[in-house]
Amino acid sequence: MALDGKENAVPEQVTVPAVRVRKRRLGAEPLVMVTAYDAPGARIVDRAGVDIVLVGDSLAMVVLGHDDTLAIDTATMAHHVAAVARSRPRALVVGDLPWMSYHVSVDDGIRNAATLIRAGARAVKLEGGRQRVPVVEAIIGAEIPVMGHIGLTPQSLHVMGGFKVQGRQRDAVEALVDDARALAEAGCFALVLEAMPDVVARSVTDAVPVPTIGIGAGPWCDGQVLVLHDLLGLGERGDPRFVRRYANLGAAATVAVTAFAADVRDGRYPSADESYHIIEETVPGPPGS
Repeated sequence: MALDGKENAVPEQVTVPAVRVRKRRLGAEPLVMVTAYDAPGARIVDRAGVDIVLVGDSLAMVVLGHDDTLAIDTATMAHHVAAVARSRPRALVVGDLPWMSYHVSVDDGIRNAATLIRAGARAVKLEGGRQRVPVVEAIIGAEIPVMGHIGLTPQSLHVMGGFKVQGRQRDAVEALVDDARALAEAGCFALVLEAMPDVVARSVTDAVPVPTIGIGAGPWCDGQVLVLHDLLGLGERGDPRFVRRYANLGAAATVAVTAFAADVRDGRYPSADESYHIIEETVPGPPGS
């Protein structure tokens, strides 16, 4: 715990160096990462005690209604990163670099990463393996921490033929391990492993000195991540196999709004207690009184 100027105990923020050493094989507690896209969502997950808040480009699908993540740009990501950062979370805020924000040139990658940092992120995440090493090294060289992401990389869905599990053939497994090692050597402080067999994720996790955070990658990663809307039951997409719903808030919200609509139509809302009233002494009397 740290102390502020009023001698009140305030929680210490989760830092990149603190995350980097969170390997389960060294006895560390598993990392918990959850997405958030606005201030209310960030407050919810931060109060729950998560380690990392990911402002993911998944917001294109779960918040903005797109079919994939390709429609979103850096300006939109920065807008949502800033909303999350304004909640002042204890958790480490990581902003996703969207499609084509780091693919064309190293300079683009540095510039767009800096935009997310200025918006309030304390690290950025990008997708891809060994081919991303030059841009990873350049962004880290600009003093911006980078989280890697391999396996199913949604920004590459057209190359992969859709949202498909990766690493089911021997050569693909070897490529994933090679990618993970290359990203760790380039300086990534953590790696997201998405949609791969559990034994493959275990091999990748064992091969690198930095923590792995799984999503659809089995129980042997150094941490786990889920989309907030998925775990709360707020999404309309079909749940992937790896999603566990911890609530069904979408259905509960529909019930609440239905009740409100019925009260309005039947004249039960607003009541006298929910209305403002004029103070009697301020009402002017009849003329000549």
